[in-house]
Parts: sequence; structure tokens; C-alpha cells
Amino acid sequence: MALGVLVGAFFKWIIGSETDQNISLLGFSFGIKAFFVDGIFHVGGQIFVASLKMLVVPLVLVSLICGTSSLSDISTLGRIGSKALALYILTTALAISLAIFFATMVSPGVGVNMQLATEFKASEAPSVAQVFINMFPSNPIESMAKGEMLQIIVFAVLFGIAVALSGDAGQRIRQLFDDLNQVVMSLVNIVMHLSPYGVFFLMAKLFTTLELEDMGNLGKYFGLVLFVLLFHGFVTYGVLVKLLGGLNPLMFFRKMKETALFAFSTSSSNATIASNMATATGKLGVDNKVASFTVPLGATINMDGTAIMQGVATVFIAQVYNIDLTISDYLLVVLTATLASIGTAGVPGVGLVMLAMVLQQVGLPVEGIALIIGVDRLLDMTRTAVNVTGDAMVSCLVGKSEKCMDLDVFNDPAAGRDRNV
Repeated sequence: MALGVLVGAFFKWIIGSETDQNISLLGFSFGIKAFFVDGIFHVGGQIFVASLKMLVVPLVLVSLICGTSSLSDISTLGRIGSKALALYILTTALAISLAIFFATMVSPGVGVNMQLATEFKASEAPSVAQVFINMFPSNPIESMAKGEMLQIIVFAVLFGIAVALSGDAGQRIRQLFDDLNQVVMSLVNIVMHLSPYGVFFLMAKLFTTLELEDMGNLGKYFGLVLFVLLFHGFVTYGVLVKLLGGLNPLMFFRKMKETALFAFSTSSSNATIASNMATATGKLGVDNKVASFTVPLGATINMDGTAIMQGVATVFIAQVYNIDLTISDYLLVVLTATLASIGTAGVPGVGLVMLAMVLQQVGLPVEGIALIIGVDRLLDMTRTAVNVTGDAMVSCLVGKSEKCMDLDVFNDPAAGRDRNV
């Protein structure tokens, strides 16, 4: 990651202007930007991200079926699901509340005089009712082909329950999926071996194209969002791990380091599911029947980092346009952003679509999003790291409460190092 940043900054310095520079090598002439940035860096990074996304559907489907079918008491699944959902909603509400509190204290948009650099057209967000309807697949195969995570989770849970209730036939199917799970995890390890190269390409491409001037113009907003993300990621999660789980926060963060950096480089919660599940089970000691449910669910509905961006951005845009928000407006922002996190895809940039819905709810101009687009890419990386850390934190709390967690593994600093996560 560090090498990718340095190489990207170096190529940014070489290219300098928008005009590509040509070099000659062994009789061939080619543009530096076209060959390296749009060629090697872009292709290498996109192949790596595509490989990660390739793992998501089979990993979630097979692992969740294995975890659900292994439950001797189906009511256990209801407890796991209700606890996970409650914790995800709680942390998201806390995240956006913290964001609004700090934003109103710091006032990042006061005195900012910026022109809209680009036009932002927001996609129409679905209603809450439609989100719940969309959770249930009419065609599971189509859902898998499109990567609809909530629909895949619902189908896998129902299929796993059916396996658990099917006697001898269910046992044979369960053994098949247990074997498939071992094969899929081997595939995960193969792709994880490529992660250093993929992360290098992604960071090199990003820092070659990143406009640092935009961060200078939006320094106060950028710094505040970054501060709240780090505060929520370390303080809020650390307190919850200690108070609700009785676990060592320092050990938790130490074991989450590689996965958080992985999420930072990919900017995709879905792409980090494989790494996060391996960390939760191999390093944190969470039983697979819990982690196989909580981690994919969290990657879909847990958007704490995105909620923080929405809270700060809402206050920032309101202050830029000199629009006063009332207490009821702020409460509406908290409610809308919390509900909007359910069913939102864990892919790069989706936070801007969610932000558009929040702004519309409180009557703020959606075109104000164009002010923050320039710095959103780097913030998107940071909030993804916060999101996946929250997924693992909830997995630990649910696993501990269900007595489905190996505390010896959690407390062992060397646990899981051979899992290549």
C-alpha cells in the first residue's frame, strides 16, 4: 500500500498536466499515462477487484448454508439475527448522531465560498417498503447472477433451515456443502495471495489521479469527516467491545489491522467479505455459524462510515447554502440515514446516492453533493474500513453472547496467521 502511494505520487509528478507525455523504449513510443496509469495500474487493480467480487456469492451462499444448517435449534438463528440487526442499527444511529454533533460544533461549511465544479445526478432511492420487498428473491439464480446480497442471504438462510429439517437427506446435503465450503476457502486463500499486488495497483492508480487541490479547498470538511470516522472506529467500537463483550479492544484492533487496510484499498465492503470472514473465524475466534451470517449481513446493511459522511455532509451543505436546519430536521436525517443503510450495496461510491436521499428529505439542494465529490474517493476508502471493522465487532459481540466464540483464539496474538488473511 505504501509503495503504491509513492509510485502513484511519483507518476502524478511526472505527468504533471493533463497532456500525456510520450517516451521511447526499444524503438516503441507510448504515453506514460496511457501505458502505466490507464494500462498496467488500472488493469491490475480491476482484475484484483473482479477476483474479490467473484468470491462473494459462492462464499456467502455456501458458508451461510453451512452455518444455518448446523444449528440444532432454529430459534438460535432468530436470536443471532435479531441481535446482529439491533447492533447494526444502534451503531449506525450512533455514527450519524456523532457526525451531526461534531459538525454543528465545528461548522465546516461556514465561510466556504465554492462553485459547483460538476453536476451530480442522483439515482432515485427505493422506499423503505420496497427495500423489504426486495429482500425476498423471486428467482434465486438471478439474484446470485446480479449479486443481490440481501436476497442471497435470505435464500441461503431458508435453504439452510430446510436442510436442518430434512433428516437424513438434509445431512447428506449438509456434508456436500461442508466440502464445498472447504473448497471455497481454498479459493479465497489463492486470491488472498494476490492481494499485495492488487492493493499496489489500486493505490498507484488512485494517487496518480487524485486531485490534492480539491482536498485543500475542502480541508475542514475532509478533516472533520476523517476525525469522526476514526473516533467512531476506535472509541465507539472499542467501548462496545469492552462493555458489551468484555473483550480486549486492543487485541481486537490489532487483529483487524490487515482486514481494515484491505477494505481501505478496495473501498468495497462486499469485496472484503472473504477477508473479514476469515479474520472473524481464524483470528477473532467467532464460530462460522455466527460469522457466516453477521459478516455478509453487515456488509449489506452496516454503513456506519457512510452515515458519518452523510451527517457531516448534510450540515456542511446546509451551511454552504446558508440554510438553517431545525432539531426535527436533524432527527429526520438520523432516521433517514439509518433506514437508508438497509439494502444499500457495499460498493464504492454508493454513499453519494444515499446522501442524495437524505438531502431531499430535509429540503437541501442535491447539487451540493458536487462540492464534495473531489475528496469523496479517499473518504470512501476510510469509511469502508470503518464499516468492515463494525461488521467484525458485531460478529464478536453476537458470538460471545451466544457462547459461539473461542476466547483462546481471540486472546492469542498469533492465531490465524496461517490463514493468509
